[in-house]
Amino acid sequence: MDHAESVTFGSSALNRASELRNAESQVVLRAQNNVRVTLFWRGKPLLREKDDQSLGLAWIDLDHSILEHQSSPLIFLGLSEKNKPLFLVDVSTWIPEELPDTLNEFLDPSIQTHPTLVNDEYFGELRSIMTQLSTRDAELAVIGRGILEWHRGHSFCAACGHPSTIEMAGWQRTCTECKKTHFPRTDPVVIMLITHGNSLLMGRSHAWPDGMYSLLAGFVEPGETLEAAVRREVFEESGIRVGSVGYLTSQPWPFPASLMFGCEGQALNMDINIDSNEIEDALWVSREEMLDVFEGIHPKIKPARSGAIAHFLIENWLADTLK
Repeated sequence: MDHAESVTFGSSALNRASELRNAESQVVLRAQNNVRVTLFWRGKPLLREKDDQSLGLAWIDLDHSILEHQSSPLIFLGLSEKNKPLFLVDVSTWIPEELPDTLNEFLDPSIQTHPTLVNDEYFGELRSIMTQLSTRDAELAVIGRGILEWHRGHSFCAACGHPSTIEMAGWQRTCTECKKTHFPRTDPVVIMLITHGNSLLMGRSHAWPDGMYSLLAGFVEPGETLEAAVRREVFEESGIRVGSVGYLTSQPWPFPASLMFGCEGQALNMDINIDSNEIEDALWVSREEMLDVFEGIHPKIKPARSGAIAHFLIENWLADTLK
């Protein structure tokens, strides 16, 4: 796929400057007068509307008063094109006056504004605004969301159970007892564009909203290739056997810690036999029907969510631009 990295959260060629994550380099970087800091609150990035009406990450100075709510050390994101050091801070200890009931929902529409932020900055759900961000801001946001999720779930050593501390500018945790080092982890997931002639295999999970269908997907197991995972997951969920398998593109998906591998596969049969423990339904959708889906006029299926890799793959399948 020639334009594979145009998928949401695709690479913006950020200079992560991993050689500067050591303690000595961090002291030097933080002393510079061009340091910029972005914030997350309970998984939501700090956002601001730009002059051109587009949406982007908001940045503050290192001495901003909101950092009194800092709940963990500064995390080094990298360097901007002008070599500005970019940092991330989690301010989840701040408690707004009101906490909406939607806060933990799949797509939380609420926003939160802190009284010390006076330039219309607010915390918003990343899923709901991901397609509005520039490629660079999207990459920085996905780094922030992903690494904070990792820290949130790895406060204790997996080897001995003792507390671990944050080191290497947020990119390592070290056990206080056995000294074992731990690094951010990503879970590989295959998501499959399975075709048979003019038709595409779609499925839906039990918990999804009415009308929501997507491509089949599943986690890669230890000792398994991407190709084997595609064939296993598709057969387990739908009873469809898959022949040739190819790689298309990937997408970081920090909800909480996945890397989605978009793959294509050729179905060897069309008789669907779902595993009801895995999915609620599966069906074949022709190109003509999928056009109705994208236009929002299909009687059963709603369009895939914009920004998700499933939408990207299906859209390019329809346009014949997969390769």
